[in-house]
Amino acid sequence: MKVDWNKKYTTIAVYSLIVIFLSITFYLSVTKFSRLSELTNTFFAILKPFILGFSLAYVFNFVLNFYEEKVIKKIAKRDLKLKQKRALSLVMTYFTVLVIIALFFKFVLPQVADSLSKLLTDFPSIMDQLYAYTNKLVEGLNLSAESKHLFNSRVNEIGKKAVEFATNLMPYLANLFLNVIKSVWNSVLGLIISIYILADKESFFAICKKFISAIFPIKVRNRMLYITRLSNQIFGKFIIGKIIDSCIIAFITFVTLSIAAMPYKILITFIIGLTNIVPFFGPFIGAIPSIIIVLLVDPIKALWLAFIILIIQQIDGNIIGPKILGDSIGISSFWILFSLLLAGKFFGIIGMVIRVPLFAIIYTIIGESIDNRLKKKGLPISKEKYK
Repeated sequence: MKVDWNKKYTTIAVYSLIVIFLSITFYLSVTKFSRLSELTNTFFAILKPFILGFSLAYVFNFVLNFYEEKVIKKIAKRDLKLKQKRALSLVMTYFTVLVIIALFFKFVLPQVADSLSKLLTDFPSIMDQLYAYTNKLVEGLNLSAESKHLFNSRVNEIGKKAVEFATNLMPYLANLFLNVIKSVWNSVLGLIISIYILADKESFFAICKKFISAIFPIKVRNRMLYITRLSNQIFGKFIIGKIIDSCIIAFITFVTLSIAAMPYKILITFIIGLTNIVPFFGPFIGAIPSIIIVLLVDPIKALWLAFIILIIQQIDGNIIGPKILGDSIGISSFWILFSLLLAGKFFGIIGMVIRVPLFAIIYTIIGESIDNRLKKKGLPISKEKYK
């Protein structure tokens, strides 16, 4: 028997089902929040290796392209097939990654751990020297007995908090290290998944493009693909450029601190290089703890360290950074600061790193939309015309 479907009532029925489904979902999410949260955490725990694998594949893809397009093409005596080039470039890419990881664990991490351990071991004697210095300073000033007592009590309070922080720091770091060890299995799985993704990345791109083409209209599909290409261009230049820039700054910092015979130079270099990845605020985030560490040992060298960091960051901001990053962000310093403050408030340090390129993408898309509207109205698109 043929059913005569009424288009009007069919549409009403579909919308009704959607509303009922959403209402039930909302009710369950409110009444069974703890259970829903548990299921969500379990779901993301299962997806974690895949998320890590896609992230690693995205970063390693730049190294893969370098070997595939720049190295293998030049050293190969004959034209190789795509599979052959891909296999060679994969081996070279992951060999490079493993060498970098091995060098980090062999040279950098033990030195950082030793510097941190030495700092924590010397901390009580450093605090005693600080107390003696402040007492001598107070005695030399013409202060009342009440003012001296108040000043000494404040210094003792700060000292107690500093000792408490140093005491709790090592267990915290040990717990952090254990969590890293526990995530090794996910890291290994992520690494394996990234190999499979890079080995057949063209197929993944084709599947995604086929899915988008099937679901969305042609105009929407083209817009989505354009935004994807724009995002890849901005994110790629920014992330790789920042990593290279931070490595160069870390090297310059280490050489300069070695010449200046600065204490805890490995630890300070690690802090400066790592925090330099964060745009705009990175130098301040890295400089403050570094200066405090040296200040506890030698106040004069702390001043020198502040001067050294200032000079290095000026060189980075005016010479090294622009040379490496170029105009990859494409937005002014005001909008960079705005995006960082917004991201730092809601997403922390990770948000501050990725928010700048993300905001640049949104800024570019909105800017293009405004320019297209102005063109349709026959108006100029240059900012100079509106001043």
